[in-house]
Amino acid sequence: MKKLLLASVLALGLGVSGAQAEPVEYVFDTSHTSIEFYVNHMGFSNFQGEFQTFDGTLVFDEAKPQDSRVEVVIEANSIDTDVAALDKHLKSADFFDVANFPNLTFKSKSIEITGEKTGVITGDLTMHGVTKEVALNVTLNKAAPNPMTKKAAVGFSATATLQRSDFGISTYVPAVGDEVKIRIETEAQAK
Repeated sequence: MKKLLLASVLALGLGVSGAQAEPVEYVFDTSHTSIEFYVNHMGFSNFQGEFQTFDGTLVFDEAKPQDSRVEVVIEANSIDTDVAALDKHLKSADFFDVANFPNLTFKSKSIEITGEKTGVITGDLTMHGVTKEVALNVTLNKAAPNPMTKKAAVGFSATATLQRSDFGISTYVPAVGDEVKIRIETEAQAK
């Protein structure tokens, strides 16, 4: 989920100065991007996981950031909690059922600018064969040439909250929380 949501963050180019007037397509820097999720475990802790493999497109329109767009595909099989047995269970039919639903996808539908460097990206998240609208709260961290590659680059942080049962993933609710918090940190560079 987190990588899926990560791409959404990149779509928002809030108040970027010095950017090109035409829309620019960016490529995700997967080495500097993380899509994490947090779920309460029986009231004792909020355990974390993330998705390791994803891809997608981000087109940013500086002149009209609300017209930017993002699409992301995350491989469900890339889920990683640092606990091999838990990863195996999460991939099973009890949870993500990766054999039948190999990908999670996010496609933006609208972007609302809420501040100089903040906004909300609303889009369709498809997970476990179910599509629901999800809103990402996004902050633009920086938009500038990357000092190493010299290419135009952007960095975003994003958060969202969803109910996993809305997507047909309800095993162990409520002992294992229904609410899932998403945190995305991402960088992207112009093609």
